[in-house]
Parts: sequence; C-alpha cells; structure tokens
Amino acid sequence: MSLTSRWRALVVAIVAALSLSGCGYNTIPTLEENAKAKWSEVQSQYQRRADLIPNLVATVQGYAKQEKDVLTSVVEARAKATSVKIDASTLTDPEKMKQFQDAQAQLTGALGRLLAVSEAYPDLKSNQNFLALQSQLEGTENRINVARRDYIEAVREFNLSLRTFPTLLWAKTFFAGTKPMAEFSASEAAQQPPQVKF
Repeated sequence: MSLTSRWRALVVAIVAALSLSGCGYNTIPTLEENAKAKWSEVQSQYQRRADLIPNLVATVQGYAKQEKDVLTSVVEARAKATSVKIDASTLTDPEKMKQFQDAQAQLTGALGRLLAVSEAYPDLKSNQNFLALQSQLEGTENRINVARRDYIEAVREFNLSLRTFPTLLWAKTFFAGTKPMAEFSASEAAQQPPQVKF
C-alpha cells in the first residue's frame, strides 16, 4: 500500500468518525444515561422522605397515643414504599413502574392522614419538632415533584430519540435492543386535592 493510499484511508477514517459523532450516534446513550441519572434523583428524594417519616411518627406518637391505626398505616406504607425498588435496569418495565408509583401513592395518602391528626392535638401543632419535621416533609415533597418533572422530561427526550430521524437509524441498527423507558404518571388519587386543614 502506497503512502498516498494510507493517507487517503486515514482521512476517510477521520471523516467517518467525525460524521458518526455529528449525526446522532451518541445521542441515544447520552439521553439514556441522563434519564437514568434523573431517576436516581427521584429515588434519592423518595428516600429522603422515607428517612423523615420515623421522626415524624415518633413525634406524633408522643401526643396521639390513641391514633395507633393512623401511625401503623404510615409505618406499613413506608415499609412497602421502600421495599419496591426500581433501578436503572428496570426503567423500561411499565409494570414495575406502576408498582413503585402505587406504593409511593399509598405512602402519600398515609402521610396526609397523619398530618390531619395534628388538627385534633393543639399542643402537637405548636410543637417545634413537629413543625420542623412538617416543614422538611413539605420541602421534600416539593423536591420529589421537581425530580419527577425532570425525570419525565428526560424520558420524553430519550423515547423521542428512539422514534425520530436521524437517531431512529441508530435505534434500529446499533441500539436495536434499546427499549423506551417507562414514564412516570400521576395516580388517580393524585387528581383529587388532599383534604387536610392546618
């Protein structure tokens, strides 16, 4: 092979590499990793909420001893919510996503009932620990909403990349085994505003 032929082959290889990098080949794995990172943030915020619950329950327990049913339902809902896990490898399974969402919705409902208990206990409503925990829980719920919104957007971008040109070409060839990720959707119960008064 002559020196000119080698230079031509090198130039062709460089042009091909630049063409591949500029035409969307890296888009699919980049968007997939972004969506997985956003899901990790959702899980982190749910874990933060789960970590706050024992403190909240213990504080309420001191005031509301006869409200054992409500406290028990919160503890059980927390246990169920933390037992249903979705890692990055199962983000394409809609059934697993539904199980996760249902467990989290059950915990949200139980927390709403727990916070409603405070209405019957004026001393509890003025307790600094309870107020601080309630504020942290509210902030965590806001963080969960932001993390879910970011995840939903990342999944939308990823799933769209599997169906639009030019990334569709890569999705059908090199990434043929890549499945769309399951979307996070609100439960039916989330459509109703909570009936909690403070």
